[in-house]
Amino acid sequence: MLTRGSVWRRWEPHIHTPGTVLNDQFGGVGAWESYLSTIESRSPTIEALGVTDYYLTETYEQVRLHKNAGRLPNISLIFPNIELRLSVAAKTGFVNMHLLVSPEDPNHVDEVRLLLTRLQFSAFGDVFDCTREGLIRLGRQVDVKATDNRAALAIGATQFKVDFDQLRKVYETSEWAQANVLIAVAGAEGDGTSGVRQAADATMRQEIEKFAHVIFASSVAQREFWTGQRGVSVEELTRRYNGCKPCLHGSDAHDNATVGQPVQDRFTWIKGAATFDALRQAYIDPAGRAFVGSEPPKAAMPSQVIASVEIEDAPWVTTPSLPLNAGLVAIIGARGSGKTALADMIAAGCDTVPPSVWEDEKGVSPSFLSRAKPLLGESRVKLTRAAGAVVSRYLDGRDANNPFSYPSARYLSQQFVEDLCSAAGASEGLLHEIERVIFEAHPVDGREGALDFEALRGHRTHRFQLARGREVEAIKAISDRIADELEKEALVQSYDAQIKQKENLIAGYNADLTKLVVKGTEQQAQRHAALNTALQSRLAASQAHAAQRRTYIALQDEVQRTKATRAPEILREIQSRYQNSGFSPTQWDEFLLIFKGDVDASLVRYLTWVDSVIAEIEGVSPAPTPAGIPMPQLIADDADLTMQSIAILRAEMGRLEDLISADTVVRDQYAALSKRIASENGALAALRNAHVDAQSANERRKLLQVEREEAYDRLFSAIINEQQALVDLYAPLMARLVMAKGTIRKLSFLVARVVDAKSWADFAEEHLIDCRRAGPFYGRGSLLRRAEAELKPVWQTGTATEVRAAVSAFIHRYWNDLQVHAPFAPTDQEAFRDWSKRFANWVFGTGHISVRYELAYDGIDIRKLSPGTRGIVLLLLYLALDDADDRPLIIDQPEENLDPQSVFVELVSLFINAKSKRQVIMVTHNANLVINTDADQVIVAQAGSHAGGGLPTIAYSSGGLEDAEIRRKVCDILEGGEDAFRERARRLRVRLKR
Repeated sequence: MLTRGSVWRRWEPHIHTPGTVLNDQFGGVGAWESYLSTIESRSPTIEALGVTDYYLTETYEQVRLHKNAGRLPNISLIFPNIELRLSVAAKTGFVNMHLLVSPEDPNHVDEVRLLLTRLQFSAFGDVFDCTREGLIRLGRQVDVKATDNRAALAIGATQFKVDFDQLRKVYETSEWAQANVLIAVAGAEGDGTSGVRQAADATMRQEIEKFAHVIFASSVAQREFWTGQRGVSVEELTRRYNGCKPCLHGSDAHDNATVGQPVQDRFTWIKGAATFDALRQAYIDPAGRAFVGSEPPKAAMPSQVIASVEIEDAPWVTTPSLPLNAGLVAIIGARGSGKTALADMIAAGCDTVPPSVWEDEKGVSPSFLSRAKPLLGESRVKLTRAAGAVVSRYLDGRDANNPFSYPSARYLSQQFVEDLCSAAGASEGLLHEIERVIFEAHPVDGREGALDFEALRGHRTHRFQLARGREVEAIKAISDRIADELEKEALVQSYDAQIKQKENLIAGYNADLTKLVVKGTEQQAQRHAALNTALQSRLAASQAHAAQRRTYIALQDEVQRTKATRAPEILREIQSRYQNSGFSPTQWDEFLLIFKGDVDASLVRYLTWVDSVIAEIEGVSPAPTPAGIPMPQLIADDADLTMQSIAILRAEMGRLEDLISADTVVRDQYAALSKRIASENGALAALRNAHVDAQSANERRKLLQVEREEAYDRLFSAIINEQQALVDLYAPLMARLVMAKGTIRKLSFLVARVVDAKSWADFAEEHLIDCRRAGPFYGRGSLLRRAEAELKPVWQTGTATEVRAAVSAFIHRYWNDLQVHAPFAPTDQEAFRDWSKRFANWVFGTGHISVRYELAYDGIDIRKLSPGTRGIVLLLLYLALDDADDRPLIIDQPEENLDPQSVFVELVSLFINAKSKRQVIMVTHNANLVINTDADQVIVAQAGSHAGGGLPTIAYSSGGLEDAEIRRKVCDILEGGEDAFRERARRLRVRLKR
């Protein structure tokens, strides 16, 4: 048996024939020829015929005779549709109910007639059976003039009404009926249950619909209602109506013009073989097996469907050619029967076998192709697509993965699933696949030119990562400046003491100086002191301008370095970060950093100016006087000493030193002491300047701290912006999860800040604070406890402003305590300064904070799931979320590591949904995955004996679940097969023939 399994076929379940009991408009002579010819010529081709008549089977039997005579060659199934009228009133008549009888039993006509005799109608003080004779007798009671049997039969048929309770009792007490008859009821208003609108009859309507297996209705609204897609859920349908119902529709033809031609081309399509069991399967799976419309439902695209697989030059395959269904193909068989071999060969033809399999020289891979490689010889696999494309590949991989090949399917081999779902693979392979699905959920025009998820994420977050880097550098630079200011603050008291000491020292020197002044020269000494003060002032001015000159020269060097090196390098870095700008070299030149003005000329001018000022301050020493001639006074008594040059001031001081004492020794002492006083006064001035600078350090530090907090605010804003960018990146998939139903709703995505408070605290306890010292941070872990309580929550969910406030409050609260635990005392200035910088970089650091998404299943992070549950997530990914991929999905034993209940609850619905969008080829040992997914095709693998050390022979058979032989093999091979069938067909009155 090698069939494609369950495919959509057109059925005509409700059609009358010439000679129908009521309203026969088919004409006289030649009516049957015209009728049969019309059915044979209808398009789409009718393959199953439900021959309908009121209460009787005679016309059905006539159609069978014509079929046996060679007519209706395209019709494989003909079954009786016995139309009954219930005693329940509808809008324009009475509710019609139909008995759809299986023709599988050779005695089905006799059996159904026997069943009908048990239906009786009471009138005229008599009881009439539902038989031809009973109906004729009733007709003559109604109209005594109806002497013709045909006329009496028609009258009796219009009057005979079946009591619903009686019909239900007859059916439920007949084992044959429950095994061979399906009950259908009209759903329309005129003669169906929709016409039962009286409130008093609501219960009756519900009971009738609950009793029925099939609804005769053609509207989309009815079909959606009865499959749980409109108004009520599947669970509610099960509770109120005994489950979902298939909706069927026929032409209900009473004349030749409407034979097989329902209004608006509302044809009935049943998925399966043209057998009565296909109708039973449609009752079990209404949504997947029955449809009313001009065409059957669309599934996978023909260009993507593998229509057939052929194994060439492989004598070990006794059935080398297999047709494949476009929906769900289940490959079953005993262990070692060739199931995985078939999946591997199909995958090879689709170029989806991983290179590691072909490169496996030792045969350690579980792949059939790897282990059998030495025995494959010239064997090839040829795949033919439904659209006509053909590809052939050698099974030993010699032509696999060539530069022009493209994986035309997705293959989830056992090894692939195990690798992705193992403890190690959960954080890498599985997450990579999730990211791929997220990427493909974005429309092509929304991918910003990215080729994969990583590139798209880089596009979305690059800006904010750059911002983080900039702010980290800014915080580091500001922290260095704050450390400088803290060091200055610590020196204020030291400067106070040094200034006091220096003032005392200068006062002592001045006292010593007065003792060297010869009586009568006091005025000269005072003048000398004034000159010395002026000299120190001018020297300070000269030094300040000399510092300016050094700065200008350094700036010249900086300008040259910026032009030659830094600016071009900055431009190159910008070009590297923004490669997608599309700018030409000329356009990029506009981004080269240049100085606003002509700084080279300006610096030359500044140097010329400062040189002139220094020269003016230094001045020119006067020419020496001849020996024996005293030097004249160089500076007038009323002259402004602060405007004199250094050279003139020194010369004038030398002249006065000669006048103060004639004694050379005393004169030299006076001059030396005056210079010492001048030097100490200069040092005192420097100390006072440093003291003033140190006193204002506190204010500057506070401003810098605010600046650092603002930089930290911007840093955290960049983190939050990166988080939002990721939220936007995952939005398409998140939206799908919110709107999804069933198992997929257990999946959830959360983009969150992940805070490693422990690493943050551990770094400080190892490098910054001494936990052995007494204090609030004594003992390892004390800092972590405070960080987790006071900082971690706001790091995880707070705004930038909230984080800034929390960190500032933390520093303010514990700064003094942390200094107690510092490994260096503040007096050890150099070490403490280095410590304070490292401390600031730590406390304002964000290296312990990352932004990532978390995928959870049933509220549990995927990283914490068992391998089996990760397998469910992986299948959710491919079966429910990977909409962008319409290629065939080949899965080898998806149930591995899953318990049967998980398979039934979690996976069945996924496979049902997936097979409506793409071809799914599945190797399985699980009955639920074959039966409850309503597999469209079952391929049964069977291996024979090995031939002379070669490969064992492998044979395949295939068909649909509506085929009794296939069902038998499913039950025999799969553990739980019988139980699964029983669960699938829960209603005892619907029995699939074994």
